[in-house]
Amino acid sequence: MAKRIGILTGGGDCPGLNPAIRGCVYAAERLGYECVGFEDGWKGIIENKTTPLNREITRDIIMYGGTMLGTSRTNPYKREGGVEKLRETFQKNNLEALVAMGGEDTLGVAHRLYKDFKFPVVGVPKTMDNDLSGTDYTFGFDTSVTVAVDALARLRDTAKSHHRIIVLEVMGRHAGWVAMFTAIAGAADYVCLPERTVDVEDMAKKLKAAYAGKRFALLVTSEAVDLPSVGEGEKQTLDDFGHVVLKGRAIGETLAKIIEDKTGLETRHAVIGHIQRGGSPTLYDRMLGTRVGVAAASFVAEKKFGVMAGLTGDKVVPVPLETAVGQLKTVSPEWFKLAEMMF
Repeated sequence: MAKRIGILTGGGDCPGLNPAIRGCVYAAERLGYECVGFEDGWKGIIENKTTPLNREITRDIIMYGGTMLGTSRTNPYKREGGVEKLRETFQKNNLEALVAMGGEDTLGVAHRLYKDFKFPVVGVPKTMDNDLSGTDYTFGFDTSVTVAVDALARLRDTAKSHHRIIVLEVMGRHAGWVAMFTAIAGAADYVCLPERTVDVEDMAKKLKAAYAGKRFALLVTSEAVDLPSVGEGEKQTLDDFGHVVLKGRAIGETLAKIIEDKTGLETRHAVIGHIQRGGSPTLYDRMLGTRVGVAAASFVAEKKFGVMAGLTGDKVVPVPLETAVGQLKTVSPEWFKLAEMMF
């Protein structure tokens, strides 16, 4: 009987997942393994929902966004009997290892399985937020920022034409990498990040100064910046991993109202939302996804479990899952210094 590897993708989708699946399948077959996919993340392995994976099936998926395996935010540790069913499925499918592709939540489950049972798991770091430790970049980030920069360029045209301030709200729950890169690369005038409480007076002052020089201004904000007045008294909905569901928080809209009140200048807002998650992966994300997928299969063959395929410089290396999920990678002080120079 051929050796078999299971593959799943969990958490939020992003461009680069299909290239990573393809890279893992191609490398696995070269190393003498068959691959089987589990549908919809950890939910699929709990319920034993499988789909075949081979070179023919995955040949052209490198150019497509999303994930051919589907995804969910299911946490087996939060489902009754979830972990036991997961382990039963692993045995029923005669698997030697599982490759879990995802962000902090998906890899957090992988780490816990390895810690609790020495479960033979290898992680592939995926998140458009770029907030995983132990890797310089994650696939999905480059595509999402590229889309956001394009959106900001389009907003610039209308802001300039109508002499307005426009706020662009981008994704970024705990880390402001998407907002920071979008703001710098898109020549915005101010950026608001979850790592720092918004200084409303400073924001208004600098936007007003920028407007005075060119008769328009642009601000980029993460979706979860700290505005104490937002959400007070509201009941918060949590997902399987204990995260607040941000739907309906309307940070961009709230900031636009604050700016208009403080400056007296007409201010509009736009939310790019899930548009950032879709579309064909950029060249960078296709290559990075392929490389970490290939590395994951290689780590399985070398029996290096409890690790993820992390990018360090120009090399993909095994990084302990504990390192990856132990602490989120947030925007560091040197990036704030750069922002101060640019804004």
